[in-house]
Amino acid sequence: MKKELLNRVAELGILFWVIKIFSTTVGETAADYIAVNLNFGLPTTTILMGVITIIVVIWNFRQKKYYPPAYWLLIVMMSIEGTLITDYLVDNLGVSLLILDVVFTIAMAVVFYLWYAKEETLSIHSINNNARERFYWIIVLTTFALGTGVGDTVSEYLNVGYLYSLVIFGSIFILAGILYYTKIISAVLAFWIAFIVTRPIGASLGDLFIQAPKDGGLGISITIINIIFFAVIIACVVYLTFNSHKKEKIVA
Repeated sequence: MKKELLNRVAELGILFWVIKIFSTTVGETAADYIAVNLNFGLPTTTILMGVITIIVVIWNFRQKKYYPPAYWLLIVMMSIEGTLITDYLVDNLGVSLLILDVVFTIAMAVVFYLWYAKEETLSIHSINNNARERFYWIIVLTTFALGTGVGDTVSEYLNVGYLYSLVIFGSIFILAGILYYTKIISAVLAFWIAFIVTRPIGASLGDLFIQAPKDGGLGISITIINIIFFAVIIACVVYLTFNSHKKEKIVA
C-alpha cells in the first residue's frame, strides 16, 4: 500500500526547471539533427522516436515511483517526439501552425478536464496511481507538441524572432512564479503555466543557437549544442539519482 502512495513524478526545485528547459531544447535540436543532419527524414524519425518513446513509457510505468533516469529519459523522448509530430504535420502534411495551436490547446484542455473530473486534483504532488500518471504523461506530450507549434508561430509565423520569443516566453514563466508567490494564483495553476511555457522557451532557445545568423540565430553547430545540453542533463540526472538513493537509505 505504501508503494502505491509514492509520488511518481519529480519533485519541484531549481534542477527540475533546469533539466526541463534543457530537455525541451534538445528535443528541438535532436529532432532536427536526426531528421536532417543524419538524413533519416521526418516520417522515419517520427516513427523511430515514437517506438523508443513507447519503450521508455513502459519502463517508467513499471517503476511505480519516481526514478530519475526513467522519468527524465521519458521527458527527453516526449520532447523529441512532440517536436517531430508538430514538424511532420506542418512540413509534410501542410497543416497550418495556427490550426495546430488551436487543436493542441483544445486537446490539452480536454485532458485537464477529464483528469480533474476523475481525480478531483491536478496537483503533481499527488501523482500516486496509474490513472493520474497516465493523465500526467498525456499532458506532457501534448504540451511538447503545442509548445513547438506556439514557439514556431511566434518566432517564425509572426516574425518575432527567436531572441524576442525567448524573452516573451521567459517573461511568462517568471510572471507565473510572481503571481504564485504573491498568492494571486494557486500553486497548481502556476506550475502548469510554467510547465507548458517551458516548451516554447526550449524551442526558442534551441532555434536561437542553431539557426543561421541570416535567419535570426547564432549559427552554432547543432552537434555541439546537443553534446553540451545532453551532458548537463545527464550530470543533473546522475546527481538526482544518487541523492534519491541516499534519501531511500535514510528512510529505510
